[in-house]
Amino acid sequence: MREKDVPQDKGVLDDKQVVSYALNDEGRYCLTPSAGWEPVNCANRLAWEDIQAELVLVRSQIERGEMSSLAYYMTRAQMDVALLSRYSGIARWRVRRHLKPQVFSRLSTFYRQCYAGLFDLKPEQLDQIPANDDLPVTTQEEV
Repeated sequence: MREKDVPQDKGVLDDKQVVSYALNDEGRYCLTPSAGWEPVNCANRLAWEDIQAELVLVRSQIERGEMSSLAYYMTRAQMDVALLSRYSGIARWRVRRHLKPQVFSRLSTFYRQCYAGLFDLKPEQLDQIPANDDLPVTTQEEV
C-alpha cells in the first residue's frame, strides 16, 4: 500500500493513531500514522461491546454474592485467572479462591496491595465496583 493510501477512518482510537508500514514515493517502506481502518474499527468495537456485556454479567454475579469484586477488575482488565496469576505472582488456585466473596472479604493486606497495584487502585477501592464502567473506548457508533 502506498503512503497516501493508508486509511484514515476514525473509530475507537479517538485521537490516537496506529502506525502501519507503507511504501513512500521512493518505493521504500516507511512508518505511516493512521487514524484507523473501518474493518479494524468494526472488529475493535465488537470486541469492546463483548467486554461491556461480560462486565454486566460479572456485575450481576457480584451483586448476587456469587463473585468478589476482584472479578470485576479482572474482567475490565481483560484478564483470566491464569493471566492475573502470572502478573500478580499469586498462585492460580489462590486467585480462584480470592474470587469467592467470603475469602476475598478476609484477604490480607499483602494480597490486597498486589491486586491494587496491578489495577492502579488503592487497596480499599478493591471492595467497591464503580457505578459506571468508563471503558477506554466508546462502543456506540457516533450518530
